[in-house]
Amino acid sequence: MNYQVHETAIVDDGATIGEGSRIWHWVHICAGARIGERCSFGQNVFVGNRVVIGNNVKVQNNVSVYDDVTLEDDVFCGPSMVFTNVYNPRSAIPRKDEYRTTLVKRGATLGANCTIICGVTVGEHAFIGAGAVVNKDVKPYALMVGVPAKQIGWMSEHGEQLDLPLEGDATAQCPATGTLYVLRGTTLGRE
Repeated sequence: MNYQVHETAIVDDGATIGEGSRIWHWVHICAGARIGERCSFGQNVFVGNRVVIGNNVKVQNNVSVYDDVTLEDDVFCGPSMVFTNVYNPRSAIPRKDEYRTTLVKRGATLGANCTIICGVTVGEHAFIGAGAVVNKDVKPYALMVGVPAKQIGWMSEHGEQLDLPLEGDATAQCPATGTLYVLRGTTLGRE
């Protein structure tokens, strides 16, 4: 075993966990989960059977990653953020065959206590603010806040807000790294 598991954690037989990952207090990783290298799972995290998690993903305390959620490399899940997998749950009506796929792309940040409604895609390096409720797809590099979440700006890969309008043709440099970003219409990318 090339990863660390706290004595209170449960890792079901069959789970695939990459080298250098750390699993802390009272975590439960189900048998079908596929987890990459150098991941960290804080206290009281649950990872379902049909979950795929890339490399260097950080899942903070009290997060449940339910079936049909995929987290690509370098995703950050803040404390107590929420994923759903059924759009219209009712206790008396079984809907396991109605799970919707959720994809969080490389480098995205999901802030503390935010909620990601099932069936959406969160774009590369997007930044979801604390407490936001995401109920539709999020563009790469978008800064989203509120209930429901609305785009209020753009973020660099370094996690710095960029001085750019929401749409148009413009450029901006990351204040921390100097990397140049180019906005064309409503699409942002690196130069």
